[in-house]
Order: sequence, then C-alpha cells, then structure tokens
Amino acid sequence: MLTRLLAMFTAIVLLAVLLMLVVFAVSSRQAQIDSRVNALKVQAYDIAYLASAGASGALDTFWGFGASATRQMMERKLRSVYEDYAAYCLVVDRTGRVTSYFSQVIAQHSELASHLDAQDITRTLALVLQGEEVILQTSGLSGPMFTVAVPWKQGGSVVGAVYIQTAAQTIQASYASIWRQAGLAALLAFLVAAALAIYYTRRLVVPLGNMAASAKLMARGLPAAPAEQTGFRELDELASSFNHMSRQIQDTEQTRRAFIANLSHELRSPMTSIQGFVQGLLDRTVPEADREQTLRIVLDETKRLNHLVSGLLTLSRMEAPEHQLKKERFNLCELVRRVVIIRIQAIEDKGIKVDTDFEQEDMFALADREQIERVLINLLDNAIRFTPTRGRITLAVRGLNRRTLQVTVSDNGLGISPHDAPHIFDRFYKAEQSHSPGEGVGLGLAICRAILERHGHSIRLLDTGEGASFQFTLDRFDEKNGRAHAADSAR
Repeated sequence: MLTRLLAMFTAIVLLAVLLMLVVFAVSSRQAQIDSRVNALKVQAYDIAYLASAGASGALDTFWGFGASATRQMMERKLRSVYEDYAAYCLVVDRTGRVTSYFSQVIAQHSELASHLDAQDITRTLALVLQGEEVILQTSGLSGPMFTVAVPWKQGGSVVGAVYIQTAAQTIQASYASIWRQAGLAALLAFLVAAALAIYYTRRLVVPLGNMAASAKLMARGLPAAPAEQTGFRELDELASSFNHMSRQIQDTEQTRRAFIANLSHELRSPMTSIQGFVQGLLDRTVPEADREQTLRIVLDETKRLNHLVSGLLTLSRMEAPEHQLKKERFNLCELVRRVVIIRIQAIEDKGIKVDTDFEQEDMFALADREQIERVLINLLDNAIRFTPTRGRITLAVRGLNRRTLQVTVSDNGLGISPHDAPHIFDRFYKAEQSHSPGEGVGLGLAICRAILERHGHSIRLLDTGEGASFQFTLDRFDEKNGRAHAADSAR
C-alpha cells in the first residue's frame, strides 16, 4: 500500500511540475516574442524618424554630404539592430532608392537567406507606403519568422518605409537561459514535493498498516497494541475509535469467557448433585429413610436448572433484535401490588415488612406488561433474598414528568459494596457471594437491564448508604394526551 501511494503521489507531483513548466514555457515564450516584436517596432520607428529627419523626401539627399551626422546615426542604428536582434533592415523611399544592412546577417543566418522572398518584401513595402503598419509572423523551415514594417513620413505624407525581419532562433536564444533556470526550479520543486509526499505518506500509511495488523490479531482473539496518535485529526479520530473498539472487543471477549465459565459452573453444580443422588438411589446406598429427602434435593436441583435455562432463554430473547414488545396501557401501581401478592409467602416466611409508596393510587404506564412484571419480580426477589428477617422493603412509584414514570425498589439488607457495584448487571455476577444466603444464578439484574433497554429506558443502582436501592423508568400513559404519548413511545 505504501509503495502504491508513493508512486501515485510522485506521479501527481511530477505531472503538476511538468504542467507548471509547460505553462511557464508557453507564457514565457509568448511574452518574449511580444517583447521582441515591440522592441523591433520601436527600432523601426526610430529608423523611420532618422530617415525623415535627414532627408527631404528622397534618400539621395540623406546620403549627401550635408547629412553626414544623421547618416552616421543611421548606420549605428542599423548596425545596432543587426547586433542586438540578428535582423536585416531595409529603408526605401518612394523613388525606389533602397539602403539596407543585411548582407552580413544573410551570410550568418541561413534561415533568413532561405526565407528571403523579394515578392513578399515588395508586397509588404507597397502596403507600408500606403500608410499601413505591418507586423507578420510566418513559418520558416525551422520555426517562425517575424517581420515589422512601418512608414516614415514628412509633412504628414508617407515618403518611405522601414522593413525589419528576424528569425525565431534569435528569440529562442534570448530565453534559453530562462528555460534552464525554470528547469532547475522545476526539478528542485519536484524533489522537495516528492520528499514531503514520502514523509507524509509514511505518516499516513504506517499507522493504518499497524491498525490492520492489530485488527488481524484481534480477529484471532489475541491482544493487540493500541493505535498511536499521529497529529492528523482524521487519523487521530480513527485511532481513538479503533482503540475504543479494541477495548470493547477485549471486554466482550472477557465477558464471553467469564459467561462460559460461569454457565459451565452453574450447570455443572446441579447436574453433579442430581447425578450423585440418582446414582445413590440406584445403587441403594441411600438409606430408605433418606430417600424422600434425597428426591426433594433432586427436585430442587432440577428446578434450579429449569430456572437457569429459563433465565438464559429470557435474556437471549430480550437481546434478540427481532423480538417485538407488546406495549399496552396498564396500571403500574396495581401491577406492583400484584407482584407483592405473588411473593407474599416468601415475604411472610422472613417476617419482612413491605411498604408501597405511590404518588397517586392509579398511575398508568405504556409498556410490555408481562416483561415489566418480570422486572418487578426479579427486583423483589433480590430484595427478599438479601433483606434480613423482619427487615423492610419499599416499592415506590413517582411521576418524573408528564412523559415518564419512575419506580424504586429499596431494602435495608446487606447492600452492595463499591467493588461489586459496576458489575451487578453482568450475567452470572453475584455480589458478595460469600454472604449470599440465596440460590440465585446471577441473571436477574441482567434480564432487568435487557428488558428496560428494549423499552428505551434504563435501570441503575442508587447510592443510599443503607441496603440496596434500584430505580428504573418507564413511558407514562397520560389520560389527557394518551394517543400522543402512545405514538411517541411507539416511535
């Protein structure tokens, strides 16, 4: 992946540099051509000015004795045009008299000699003598040719013409050094850009490769190193999410292993007891007087197994995404009373006092009545199990707001230690197991949480300082706005 990205970035950088170089070359060439043509035009008008200043209408007088100073200036100007632009120049008047400075240029520049066309020159001069300014670019054997022709005037009348022609090679030579400098600058820009691309590509790709390697380890169930921060916001967010996922997977794996270990233990204990007692009955090692008690123990163990399997099935059903809740309107206070009646025998056996604290006698909820009854039974069973003889249990129902009801189940029993508090809703977790007098399997609170989460609510342990207190919420069915609240809950 690193090699492919580096190749891609390098190709992009190279393409960008070449494009920049081409644009620069074209614009530089055109700017140089425009500058040279304008310079030739200025030179042509200077020559025309000297011709008009030194002659009275014909070149005869210009080359006469009286015009020697102007003639010398003209010669210097013509030679300067030759030396600076490698161009030849013709100066012609209406009488046909011609003076030129091009024999040396023609001899040294074969391109100009091959392109020299008397008819083209004659046609161009004819246009200029009519007062027009001519600037031409024509194609030669090895490139474009540039022609500048301007009229020279006296008294507002055209009396002659100045004709200058040069080849493109002279212009190319003038910006060859610019080409070299541009090439060196492009090469330097490419090297710097390529180095930066390599550096940042490695910073981008290496962390991704490490995360991929860690993901493979996690897929095999092995511990993986956390992703490192890189300084790039998007990669840091990805690394943070990856590390969170890694921790979640590790926690899930630990939970899975603990679940399997706990389930194996919970299943093995009653099955071992049943197997031992049944084997004793078959071998007749159990005295006849103890047979009934033994059979009761076997019955209790089968009930325990049945309770365990039922709890697992309930928990699995609650966590299944396809499970549909049967929400209905019911009196939550009446349901609490019913649950207390269902467990009245266990309550009376321990002499526990149960208080109900309702904000109103009738408070209606919108939920799956059967599942909420299971939640209340599980919480009440826990309270009974951990509340001492002649202890106290309180079940309270309050209206949290117009849309929500709040249920609290409290006792004055053993309570839950801070060490156990974060884990009490985990499957098979038993708080203070060494002090647990009951036969719970550690699924009751996990089932409560699963049921309430399916309802879009939660359950939590309150820090009361005495005993244990659990609190959960439900959707409230408002008699005045029942339809609206029911629709909101369904959504």
